[in-house]
Amino acid sequence: MSTASAPVNKVIAPRWAWLAGTFFGAGKLRPGPGTWGSLAALVIWRAVAGFLPRTWLSPTALFLAAASFIVGTLAAGRVARELGAEDPSCVVIDEVSGQWLALAAAPLDWKSLLAAFILFRAFDILKPPPLRHLERIPGGAGIMLDDIGAGLYAAVVVRLLLHWGVLK
Repeated sequence: MSTASAPVNKVIAPRWAWLAGTFFGAGKLRPGPGTWGSLAALVIWRAVAGFLPRTWLSPTALFLAAASFIVGTLAAGRVARELGAEDPSCVVIDEVSGQWLALAAAPLDWKSLLAAFILFRAFDILKPPPLRHLERIPGGAGIMLDDIGAGLYAAVVVRLLLHWGVLK
């Protein structure tokens, strides 16, 4: 009589890593968990930003991006190891971090926020050079860095659109 049991060497990510990595479950939503993670970041940003003085907007968004990058690097790596995947789709803390970086460049009007959201998602999906190379970095850093790059690209384009008067 044999009983099935989990392999002895199975890596189990702690609960905090799952909560952070999936951004409190947004990564389990379908279809498009990355889009749900980005949308969660946008909604949270808009709610938080409404209480901040105007001069605190960009620094606060940058702080959120940096904090989520640090926590996300640790969490994403642990969840990926447990699942045995390089970049599991349920891990969306990378999208959250990159989205907050893109939003740091956008004023709080709906056109700018929507532009930052769409541009971030486009850059994250298309992965223009050198973003595709960044995701090849092993572990949590590789999961996170390509989205940070997409957030930077989106932030630059948002600022250019504002400068050229396309967004007002």
